[in-house]
Amino acid sequence: MTATDDTVIIKTQALTKTFGPTTAVKDLNLEVMKGELFGLVGPDGAGKTTIMRLLTAIMDPTSGEAWIAGHSILSHGETIKEEIGYMSQRFGLYEDLTVMENIDFYADLYGVPGRERPPRIERLLGFSNLTPFKDRLAGKLSGGMKQKLGLACALIHTPRVLFLDEPTNGVDPVSRRDFWKILYDLLKEEITVFVSTAYLDEAERCTRIGLIHKGSLLMVEEPARVKEALVVPMIEVFSPNARAAREVLAAMEDVESVSIYGDRLHIAIKAREAISRVIDTLTAKGVEVEGHREILPSLEDVFIALVKES
Repeated sequence: MTATDDTVIIKTQALTKTFGPTTAVKDLNLEVMKGELFGLVGPDGAGKTTIMRLLTAIMDPTSGEAWIAGHSILSHGETIKEEIGYMSQRFGLYEDLTVMENIDFYADLYGVPGRERPPRIERLLGFSNLTPFKDRLAGKLSGGMKQKLGLACALIHTPRVLFLDEPTNGVDPVSRRDFWKILYDLLKEEITVFVSTAYLDEAERCTRIGLIHKGSLLMVEEPARVKEALVVPMIEVFSPNARAAREVLAAMEDVESVSIYGDRLHIAIKAREAISRVIDTLTAKGVEVEGHREILPSLEDVFIALVKES
C-alpha cells in the first residue's frame, strides 16, 4: 500500500527501546493510515505495550522517531496527548465513582467545554449501552462493562487516534464481540484505531495487522494476505493421539511445522507430493489417523512459521 503524508497518521522510523541489555522494540518502521483499524498482534512479552507507550509519548525511545498526526513524539508529546485517546491494560477507572462521574472526571482532565458535554456523553453512553447503568458505581460493573466505560472515557474529547492496549484481555466472548462492534462504529466517524491483541481471531477483524515477536515486526499486511504468505501446503490431521503424532512429525524432513488444536494437528509440509508420505509414516509408527484434509493456513499457522524462520 502506498501513501502520501496526508493519509499517514502514525509513522515510525527505526523506533527502538532498550531496558539495559534487553531490546524491547527493535528498529520499528511502520505506517498506519487515517481511518484504519490497525492491529498489533503478538504474544505476551512481544513488545506491544512498550510500542503503545512510545507512540503515546508516555515513554521516550532509546533511538529512532515517530510522528502521530504529524507531531513528533520527541518534541511534541503534550500536543500528541491532546490528539489521542489511550486505554491501557489497566485503565484508571475510579471504582468508587459512578459511570457518569467517571466520564465527567475525564472530561475535566481533557478540558471538554461544559456546553459540549451533554450531547457527547449521551452519545457515548448510547453506543456503549451504558445508559441504564450511568448511576452505577464503576466497581460494581462487569469486566466487559468496565472496558466499555474505559472506552467512553478515552473518547470524551473526540480524539483523532485511539490507542487500545489489549482491551479485551480477560473479557468474556460476548463482551469481546460487543466491544469490537463499537470499534467498527468508530471507523465510520473517521477515528483511527490502533489496537494490540494476543488473540489471533481478533486480528482477523482488523484492516491490517502487524505481527510482532521479541520486539521485531515480522510482517505488516491485510489478514487475508498474511495467510497467503505461507506458500507451503498445509494439512489438518485428526488423531486421538495428537501429541504422539507431533513427536513423529517433528522428526520428518518433509514437515515444516506442526501445531496442535485439541485432537487436530495443522501440519505445514514442504511439498504437496509429500502428504501421503506423512500420513503413511504416522500410521507406520502406530499413530491412529482418523482423517486428514488440505486446508488454508490460519493466522496462527503463519505466525508460527514466521517466528521459526526469523
